[in-house]
Amino acid sequence: MTSGDLARATAMLDSMLLADGHNDLPWELRDTSGPNPVAAVAGTDLTVRQPHLHTDFVKLTEGKLGMQFWSVYVPCEFEGHSAVTAVLEQIEVVHQLIERYPDRLALAETAEDVLAARASGRIASLLGAEGGHAIAESLGVLRSLRRLGVRYMTLTHNFNTTWADSATDEPEHGGLSEFGREVVAEMNKIGMLVDLSHVAPSTMRDALDISTKPVIFSHSSCVAVNAHPRNVPDDVLARLAGNGGVSMVTFVPAFVSPAVYTWENDLRAAMEAAGEEYRNVGARKRFAAAWDGPPKPEATVADVVAHIEHAREVAGVDHIGLGGDYDGVGKLPVGLEDTSTYPVLFAALLERGWSEADCEKLAGLNTLRVLKDA
Repeated sequence: MTSGDLARATAMLDSMLLADGHNDLPWELRDTSGPNPVAAVAGTDLTVRQPHLHTDFVKLTEGKLGMQFWSVYVPCEFEGHSAVTAVLEQIEVVHQLIERYPDRLALAETAEDVLAARASGRIASLLGAEGGHAIAESLGVLRSLRRLGVRYMTLTHNFNTTWADSATDEPEHGGLSEFGREVVAEMNKIGMLVDLSHVAPSTMRDALDISTKPVIFSHSSCVAVNAHPRNVPDDVLARLAGNGGVSMVTFVPAFVSPAVYTWENDLRAAMEAAGEEYRNVGARKRFAAAWDGPPKPEATVADVVAHIEHAREVAGVDHIGLGGDYDGVGKLPVGLEDTSTYPVLFAALLERGWSEADCEKLAGLNTLRVLKDA
């Protein structure tokens, strides 16, 4: 990649809408300052560079971002009423962010809102719920989330819900249960995008069978490039053209890099042999620090490009987007370390011969269309 490619990409993004499908800053702020939404937002000044975060307004400006789905994530440890409380608190974090930085952020629910925000020089801010357990098996809660501005919901997180199978849990329902089908139908009815990141392939296929509106993958990559269970199989990608949906390629190292995924599998095996629980994040960090295995490899921009190009080949250029998962993972690929680095990715695509028209579809036009169609 030359400095000319980077300059061209940066200038190109100035004239395009750049959208990202998934950013976990709201939970990172909660982790830093506690569950009170006012304190969570007041505790960090995002107008200055924050080295411990992937996201602040300095980086967002450098990255040319114009539209962001902020994740109102709830860990699977929250269940029932506590999950509902937590998702409401996280929704309020996003609203507090918009109130604190009205010259930087604008609440958006529709495609028209997004364009108006961009015209005013602000980042269009949408909400995406991560984890269907946050509705506590209530269609009433689902509808309430939509009234509060939530525009997508991920049907599961890392564990199954009582009505849908997760990609990283043992199969329980064979995809969607009858109630799960009702959830998808209700989401179509109220204009909430069905997000199939985190769900099992059986759930993906069931949802595509049922959904009358475009679906999204807010932050997933491609199984054919790296066989991580969080990625999307080719038969599902191929169905997006008929559905009208978008798969937003993520930057998570274990999802994009076969070498990182292999290393994590080896770490898991070593932990299980030692009687440690891999899913315990704290235990995993401690074990990895003391482990005498090989050092963890690094993912690269080229790894991400490989997934983008495969998704374009299988789903079509009209059905791809980006979902970095910034502030949702500890480390990102070399070259894509934070939200300032989107131009680096587009410079790599230009270097590989991507047209500016195709870059514009990937950057945000496809995501904007799906938002409108829903």
